[in-house]
Amino acid sequence: MMNDWQVYLLKCSDGSLYCGVTKNLKNRLLKHNEGTASKYTRSRLPVKLVAARQDLTKSRAFQLEYQIKQLPAGKKISALKIED
Repeated sequence: MMNDWQVYLLKCSDGSLYCGVTKNLKNRLLKHNEGTASKYTRSRLPVKLVAARQDLTKSRAFQLEYQIKQLPAGKKISALKIED
């Protein structure tokens, strides 16, 4: 198993949160702030990384992203920082 996937949480300029999955967080952040990574974040620049979980398998990363997206905004950051 390759544990090189990450789930990340961005805070957008309007205060909203965006959750995503990537294998290269540094590059993905650049793409978000260039306005080329996501339609959602494109109109809410700049974005800032507020939490991330690393060393995940692809399937676990997408499961965690789904779980985070189900939570109310106030619980997303703490949920991503806590290890399983």
